[in-house]
Amino acid sequence: MASVLLVEDDHVVRGAMLRSLTDRGHAVHAVGTALDALRRVAAETPDLVVLDLGLPDLDGSDALRMLRGITDVPIIIATARDDEQSVVKLLRAGADDYMVKPFTGAHLDARITTVLRRAGRASRSVQPAVHSVGGLRVDVGERSAQLDGVPLALTRKEFDLLAYLAARPGRVVSRRELLEEVWRQPSVGEDQTIDVHLYWLRRKMGESAAKPRYLRTVRGVGFRLVAPD
Repeated sequence: MASVLLVEDDHVVRGAMLRSLTDRGHAVHAVGTALDALRRVAAETPDLVVLDLGLPDLDGSDALRMLRGITDVPIIIATARDDEQSVVKLLRAGADDYMVKPFTGAHLDARITTVLRRAGRASRSVQPAVHSVGGLRVDVGERSAQLDGVPLALTRKEFDLLAYLAARPGRVVSRRELLEEVWRQPSVGEDQTIDVHLYWLRRKMGESAAKPRYLRTVRGVGFRLVAPD
């Protein structure tokens, strides 16, 4: 049994999918908007999300990118768009699989089982790491970080950002790489989310862009994490 968040605005389709998945043993929460989906994922992480693209408050592709900003759980796209360009765009934006409507409950259940099995194999194949840089210690398995023995109270994405940099000490990491690998978004554009998260991360680590210790900005290139001099 899996905990599934179903995001579908059509109440008839939503009801049918909810009944079908529940009958197959899944614990299903169903919402009809992208905002409700983001709230639900932030409050209670499901095992998997089934995301419709035709939502009333936000296009599903934008909702996908926003969800990828706060969670790494598998996401299956339910869409009427079957052209290759749309599918490739969705997969690059962070979708784990997609299904073209209409489809049966049995088909959806089979896709859920396959995606969760694949995600389980990936998580078992990667050994949780502990990264130490100077007085900074980042435990990926426990999702905890300490600086000079003092725990850092980090948000989910602040931790993901710090862990990514700590795994590559001394290496300059570009904005594009951070957005693609940490935020699961394909391009930077005018997005300021990296700067905002770095600002709060620096504050919690007792430093600033003007007086950096660990987090260094390489102007026009990106960022790197190093041990203090």
